[in-house]
Parts: sequence; structure tokens; C-alpha cells
Amino acid sequence: MKLWKKAAGLIKDRNSIWVAVISRRTSLRNPDLEAIIIKATSHDETTVDYKNFHRVYQWVRTSPLYHKPLLYALSTRMEKTRSWVVALKGLMLMHGIFCCKIPSVQKIGRLPFDLSNFCDKHSKPSKTWAYDAFVRAYFMYLDQRSAFFSTLVKKNNRKSDQEEPPLLEELGRLQKWQSLLDMLLEIKPEAISPHRTNHTYNNNKVYLISEAMICLLTEIFDVYSRVSKGIAGVLLRIYASPGKQEAQMALGVVQKAAVQGEELSLYLEYCMDMGILSTADCPKVEQIPEEDIRDLERIINQASKMEESFVECDRMAAAQKKEDNKAIVAMQKPTSKKSKTIITDKWEVFEEDLISWVSADTSGFSDVSGYSYSNTSNSAIGVGVQGQYRNPFAPSSKNIIPYHHPVHAAHNHQVLPDLISF
Repeated sequence: MKLWKKAAGLIKDRNSIWVAVISRRTSLRNPDLEAIIIKATSHDETTVDYKNFHRVYQWVRTSPLYHKPLLYALSTRMEKTRSWVVALKGLMLMHGIFCCKIPSVQKIGRLPFDLSNFCDKHSKPSKTWAYDAFVRAYFMYLDQRSAFFSTLVKKNNRKSDQEEPPLLEELGRLQKWQSLLDMLLEIKPEAISPHRTNHTYNNNKVYLISEAMICLLTEIFDVYSRVSKGIAGVLLRIYASPGKQEAQMALGVVQKAAVQGEELSLYLEYCMDMGILSTADCPKVEQIPEEDIRDLERIINQASKMEESFVECDRMAAAQKKEDNKAIVAMQKPTSKKSKTIITDKWEVFEEDLISWVSADTSGFSDVSGYSYSNTSNSAIGVGVQGQYRNPFAPSSKNIIPYHHPVHAAHNHQVLPDLISF
């Protein structure tokens, strides 16, 4: 680094600290905290002031009252800077604040500053374009991570600890974790590799990039661990109660995890080439077993067959119901045969009644007049106790007992049966 450039950066940092110290203390501004943040994000690209990093973390953990002044001071610093060194240190500091796992900080949502179009103004673009791209990629990840964690914290606050999220919701969360892992694996400063730089100026910059890469590697291992544990839990739930929609979604997650495992292995090899990781420190990436993929495919096939059988059963049931409805309608239609009325001298007899009387079983039946009826072979209708008696409702009209006047009945001393009651 040229001496004049280093001196210019030092002067800028001292002026910023002096302005912060003399500023008025308000609910959004804390001069002491602002001075610490300026020191932690200095223009010096040869060192990273971790001492002031940890002092900021202590302020965050002390009280939620310092969270707003912290975000205000860091946002102001990031929006004003035109140096990729200050911007990268600010992102590393923000990343460390998130790792403190303070609920109020996790709920801030999108980052309060924007570096998506960042470009260094202190050097030629041909010399800093790779560092600018690194800063933009790092910012995009932290911005998405902050938004995602905000939704997680809000959902966890609304539900109890004993409540298990729905399977589809858990699968959607895994997909979001995988998208974050994709963004992390894209932060690969290939143009800043030490094999491509030979002079001291670039080697100093590689040091700062290497420190940022250590933060990113820690994040990569954490996210990949979350994805692996989440997949294990989801597979257990799917095996317990298999469903086609859940199995299809889980299959996509598992296949994506298999691809990401290979990409992560290549990423770690690149970090070892840069000297960020040693062979002894590099963890082994566990690949997704092929058996899990085959099991999910089998569950999907079985669910598809079951759905087809259910559809066929529903179709047959609908057809049978249609036929039953037709049969019921046919039974409810009136018959062509109509009831006829037979009018006699003294009686009105319906043909339907005649048929029912003849076909009815009258064995052992006694009417109120004392007549009993039997369907034995000796009599077609029955024999009365006091004499032969023919059923007046018999089909043969000659067997119908004629009506006698009560006077004549008295002379004949014959009791007329109570046919109406009968």
C-alpha cells in the first residue's frame, strides 16, 4: 500500500472519530459507540481490528437500547464510504452482530443500508472490480439472511415450543436455506487468488479477503449443517406418514442437497488452494445417500398408484350411483294398470282389495261376529260356526250374500255379520 494512500485513510478515520465524539447524544446517536465502529471499520487494509469488533459485540449484548444507535452509526458509515476496505469490514462487523443471536437484532429484516451497487471510488475500476464484486455478493447474502431470519423469529414467537411446523412449511424452509447456501458458494473471489498476484499491494488485499472468507466458511458450515439436519427430520416424518406432494417436494430438496454437497467439496478445495484452509482442518462433506433418493421415488410411485386406484374407485362409485338413481326413478314411475272400482247393489269393492283378501293367509282368524276362517281344502273361503258362510269380498259375485231388510232378518233369526268392522 502506498504511503500517501495509507496516510489519507488514517486522516479520514481520525476526522470521522472527532465528528462523532463532538456530536450530541440522542436516542439514535451514541458518540462512544460511533467512535468504536469507525475504528473497527478503518481504511487500513493490512489489519482487521478484532479488538474493537468485540467491543461492539459487548455493546450489543449489554442492552437493547444500544441497538438503534448501533444500526444508525453503521448504516451512516456504509452509505458514506467509497472504499471497498471500509465496506468489507462493515459487512464483517454486521455478520458478527448477527452471530450474537440477539432476538431484537434478528428481527430487523432487510439491512438498513444498501451496497448492491457498490463501486470503489479511490482506485481504478480495472484494479478493484473483483473486490467490488466480492463486496456486492457478500452484501446480497447478508441482506437475504437478515430478511429470512426475521421471518423465522416472528413465526417462532407466534407458536409454542411444543408445536411442530407442518411438513410443507418445513420443506419450504429447507428450500430457503438451500438458496442461501447457493448464494454463499457464489462468493468466490477467483480473481483475487494469491497464485495470480505477486506484489505486496495485492497480497495485503488478499489478507483482508482471506479474513472475510473465514467468516463465510463458518457460515457455510452452519447453513449446510442446518440443511442436513432438516433433511433427516423431514425424511423421518415422510416415512411415518407418506404423501405424494410432500414426497415430491422432499425429493427435490434431497436432489438439490446432493448437488450442493459436490459444489461444497469443490469450494473447500478452492479455499485450500488459497491457503485459507489446511488439509487437516478441512472437514469431510457427507453426501446424501442414494438410498434416500430411491426411497422417496418409491414413495412417490406408490402414492401415484394409490391415487389412480382412488380415482378409479370414485369413477366406479359415481357410475353405480348413477345407475341406482335411474332404478329409483323407474320404480317411482306410476304403472299403466289402474285400479278399478266394482259397484254392487249395496257394496263398493276395489279390485285390489279382492286380490289381497284372496291371497292373504286367514288361518285361525276370527272376526267380531264369531265367524272363523280356514283355507283348508274343504272350503274355498271358510265355514261359519252357525252355518256355511262365504266371504262377501270373494271374486265370485254369486257367492255374495244379498242384503236383507232388518225385518226379514228378524224372522229368519240369522245374525248378520259386522262386515264393516270386519
